[in-house]
Amino acid sequence: MADSHYDVAVIGGGPGGYAAAFQAADLGLRTALIDQDVQLGGVCLLRGCIPSKALLHAARLITDAEDAQSWGIQFEKPKVDLEALRRRTQAVIGKLTKGVQTLASSRKVGVIKARATFNNGTTLTLSRDGPREISFAHGILATGARPAIPPSLKVDDPRVMDSTSALDLPQIPGRLLVVGGGYIGLELGTVYQALGSEVTVVEALQHLVNGADPDLVRPLQLRMQRRFKAIKLTTKVEKLEPRKDGIAVTCSEADGSTKDVFDRVLVAVGRKPNTEQLGLEQTNIALSKQGFIQVDRHMRTAEPTVFAIGDVVGEPMLAHKASHEGLMAARVIAGQQAAFDATIPAVIFTDPEIAWCGLTEEGAKASGQAVTIARFPWAASGRATTLGRNDGLTKLMLDAESGRVLGVGICGVGAGELIAEGVLAVEMGAVAEDVAASIHPHPTLSETVMEAAEAFHGQPTHLYLSKTSKR
Repeated sequence: MADSHYDVAVIGGGPGGYAAAFQAADLGLRTALIDQDVQLGGVCLLRGCIPSKALLHAARLITDAEDAQSWGIQFEKPKVDLEALRRRTQAVIGKLTKGVQTLASSRKVGVIKARATFNNGTTLTLSRDGPREISFAHGILATGARPAIPPSLKVDDPRVMDSTSALDLPQIPGRLLVVGGGYIGLELGTVYQALGSEVTVVEALQHLVNGADPDLVRPLQLRMQRRFKAIKLTTKVEKLEPRKDGIAVTCSEADGSTKDVFDRVLVAVGRKPNTEQLGLEQTNIALSKQGFIQVDRHMRTAEPTVFAIGDVVGEPMLAHKASHEGLMAARVIAGQQAAFDATIPAVIFTDPEIAWCGLTEEGAKASGQAVTIARFPWAASGRATTLGRNDGLTKLMLDAESGRVLGVGICGVGAGELIAEGVLAVEMGAVAEDVAASIHPHPTLSETVMEAAEAFHGQPTHLYLSKTSKR
């Protein structure tokens, strides 16, 4: 019986689940990590963030080679070996998942490859090679989410892809339609365009990347308009029809209905939580109207012994958010004072990248909060100029009276790396003067954060602000 009882049973081996399991083990709790996948890592490592970023790196190599012509450097048109690209991506995945497995073993976390369903708030049935039962003092649900496909777009044809199948690079289509202008659709569209596809993006809303400030999205949209076939906003896909010559797509636009044929279609319109077939009905766990598990600030569900973290509890569906929630849940179980109250950065790994954290400008407008927006355009950055990438922007959302940093937004090359400074500033309660007085190395893109802060009190060194432009 002792062998089948755990202090903590974590269901789901993704970044949230294994972070929770590792933390619980580090705190002296006997821990099981249960996942039905052969490899640990979850969607992020196996079928999401890691393979997509590997492919985006390959895409960036291609586009950088094209852009090198402006420097007087010319390369021949690249030859893409899809099989070699797949192997390289799988090698990256294999190395990282092996690392997770090694860390689990080092911490003596019991890794169980099985499907888990609740019998009640303290026992699970594990299904693989025959059912068996384990008990636990506390459980942590980290089952993640999967691509959501609207019923009208569900077509039994391999040429209609979701974000998972698109990462397999089944082929590079001549014409690709991306349905959805969020971060998944734009990232994968970037990959396929670089590899040779003619890409069209359709988005039902009036703008790309819902949740990001329009001025941060603008440089990305302008660059994509030059590289993509088309970006169609306020456009809804009504019907997909498989034909011999491709997928016929009917769209409704402001000026009427249109029909076109594409070699492949990628549907990237959101994700839905994995809450089915878990036996949740055998517990007191409550779901929202959207199907997400409801939790409190401590990540505890309505079942006192069970916690939930990551995509399964709702937006934002980000791996780093899940990991942090997992750490919080494990600490609460161990008796520590912990709650989820953190600044969550978001990054879109397109070219240019977009990153933000804390309060957005649009959020400030909606709430009526008195803020000052301090901007520094990358056109005034020496480092951006040396890179030939002046299309960026760094801005700070500052309390109008105190100058406290409430949010940071960046669009430009390497924005995902730069945003960590913004997260630290928001978390530490830094004011503009703190950031401005912190000496940043020259010439770097990080200087744009410093000079944006300088704009709050006066003049940044490399930008003249007239009295009318100061806010």
